[in-house]
Amino acid sequence: MKQSPIVFALFGSDHLAHAIHQELGYDIGKITLHQFPDEEVAINIESLVEDRDAILIANLEYPNSKLLPILFAAETVRELGAKKIGLIAPYLPYMRQDKQFQLGESITSKYFAKLISTYFEGLLTIDPHLHRWHSLNDIYSIPAKALHAIEPISSWIKINVPNAILIGPDIESTQWVSEIAKKTDSPFLILEKIRKGDRLVEVSIPTIGLYQNHTPVLVDDIISTAATMIETINHLKSLKMKAPICIGVHALFSGNAYDDLLKAGPDKIVTCNTIVHASNEIDLKDLMIQSIDTMFNA
Repeated sequence: MKQSPIVFALFGSDHLAHAIHQELGYDIGKITLHQFPDEEVAINIESLVEDRDAILIANLEYPNSKLLPILFAAETVRELGAKKIGLIAPYLPYMRQDKQFQLGESITSKYFAKLISTYFEGLLTIDPHLHRWHSLNDIYSIPAKALHAIEPISSWIKINVPNAILIGPDIESTQWVSEIAKKTDSPFLILEKIRKGDRLVEVSIPTIGLYQNHTPVLVDDIISTAATMIETINHLKSLKMKAPICIGVHALFSGNAYDDLLKAGPDKIVTCNTIVHASNEIDLKDLMIQSIDTMFNA
């Protein structure tokens, strides 16, 4: 009789592991990470994994301190006899550096993909920051599935924001912002943006004056410094628009970004729960659970 897969939760992903257990009956494995005084780590797998598929679930925001434990955990379950090893990373890091912008720069998205593809046989993530790569399969040599939060975000907007005008952060966002607009029967606009640094952005919103009675909804995949949203809120204020609602898939909020965004004066800040944060209102657990049994399929 074929044994069900076993899931291991790392770095605060227990809520997703328990949801998978409740919905699909997958066992929850016991894993211990011990850190020595010099910050080396040791992994202990206390569950039987022989002849079973093992799935590691990990929140990978601020990834550098998490990468070695993840790889060591994968190799440990492999040595203990696991058949296939999968990784569920609701937020997938190292996607922004997707070309050599200046001579000598590293293309870290490609290098990270090579590492993950070496240790895992399948990857499941949500809305990775795909710009110049058309899909994850451009750089991952394993089945790598990118799920999309368009439907849950659209449902939230339909319920909570009557008469919305959606605003996307850049030209690359047009496809998915337009899809949300279609599903919510809302108009949409795309920012014209000039980035002058990590935290310095200038924006304009052509024809926004036509939507004076609408509620602006700023939608982005990642809110990191929140610089673009803050500048957009200030621009909307100058045009006497309603206070906007800010929606992000991944709530990175580096440094003081969340407090800075609050101070800018949005009506509300809403994020999905790919990264645990006080602003989480859109639950994507079901989205991942529905796709987990296909994660090893090419």
